[in-house]
Amino acid sequence: MTRTQAWAHGIVGDYEFIEPMITEDANPKNEFDILQPSWYRTADGREFSIGSSIEKKLAKTISLTLGTEWISLSPKQGSYESGFGNLEVLPKWAFLTIPEHELRLSIAAELDLPTGNPSVQDEQHTRLGPVMLWAKGMGDLPNWSVLKYLRPFGFQGDFGYVPALGGHTSHEMFADEVIEYSLPYLSNNVRDIGLRWPLRELFPYVEFNYDQLIAGPAGETFPDIRITPGVAYVGGYIELSVATQLPLNNATVPAAHAAILGLLDIFLDDVVPATNWTPL
Repeated sequence: MTRTQAWAHGIVGDYEFIEPMITEDANPKNEFDILQPSWYRTADGREFSIGSSIEKKLAKTISLTLGTEWISLSPKQGSYESGFGNLEVLPKWAFLTIPEHELRLSIAAELDLPTGNPSVQDEQHTRLGPVMLWAKGMGDLPNWSVLKYLRPFGFQGDFGYVPALGGHTSHEMFADEVIEYSLPYLSNNVRDIGLRWPLRELFPYVEFNYDQLIAGPAGETFPDIRITPGVAYVGGYIELSVATQLPLNNATVPAAHAAILGLLDIFLDDVVPATNWTPL
């Protein structure tokens, strides 16, 4: 694998990190999340959305992401509403990469522009704030006995504070952590246990997701804390991922009676090699 390919696919050292379902990825890449559907059944009704985003590398360590989603709300009481959500802009810089420790640290700035339909998007003010991102593989553990089977574990996470720039509205704080286990890494770097396609390309994972409005019209809200277990298939050109969500605190239960989430991520460098061009 060339150095260019490694950066393109979010590989640090020998570890290839997945595109998480909720958590922001620390790795600058050329990719197109062409389809990210989600369905929720809540105490108030049902919500369905289809998200999409595109990330383009501006330099080897810098990328820019643009994303939005179409939202459909079917409340138990009231009328059906649908429309697009706000536009999210995320420039990202990977300022530290240590391949031998499979470690990457990045910083980003999240900019949310109020372009969405007010009937489906509560936030109607511009928001801007910093996001810290990290990715760490465990391949630097000793290749000993049982301990070597911990080497395919990987961790990805983010922490962000995104205040509104005007108006009496919400200021969001969030944090996410992914724990993933790379069966490709197990087969290629630890021990080949005879897995066949497609099992050989799978990444079982679990995300822990925290989100809270720490200021707003009603003051501080209760934290929204969820667990998102899932599995991802990573091939040469795409990633396919499916997950569900479960509430971890009482305040989240009404918003997450049931959930199904999906992701189809296209690796633009492989599908359209010309996208590997960078202006910087």
